[in-house]
Amino acid sequence: MAYNIVLMEPEIPNNTGNIGRLSLASGCHLHLVKPFGFELNDTRVKRAGLDYWKHVPLTIYESAEEFFAQHQHKKMAFLSSHGTKTFWDIPFEDDMFFIFGKESKGLSAEILEKHSNEIYKIPIHSEHIRSINLANAVSVVVYEGLRNRP
Repeated sequence: MAYNIVLMEPEIPNNTGNIGRLSLASGCHLHLVKPFGFELNDTRVKRAGLDYWKHVPLTIYESAEEFFAQHQHKKMAFLSSHGTKTFWDIPFEDDMFFIFGKESKGLSAEILEKHSNEIYKIPIHSEHIRSINLANAVSVVVYEGLRNRP
């Protein structure tokens, strides 16, 4: 069974296109939670996802509330620079959901507070940056999950 990549309110079309392509390549299902900072038919989404976009397993939600209502009993890992555990500590399981926040602000304070025991970070070894690119972060976590697949 595959993993699930969840983008909460993605803002940058190129990142979403690249993550869609990654989803297809890695056998993951992509979940996009509105509002978006772009339209899905934006040429930048399609350019980044190339001609693969039409094959990406994709589910769209109108809100975070809708997403969590549908998947409330699923195993989730929330990725944030505010995490105290690293992504290497994620207890990877089949059908797990990897939750990523929007590029400008990350996950909301409400989500972080509600899921405080399930927050993981990707270590950053420079004080000169706050975070890494969203598409890169998703790649790191997904492929670590595949390497550790149960």
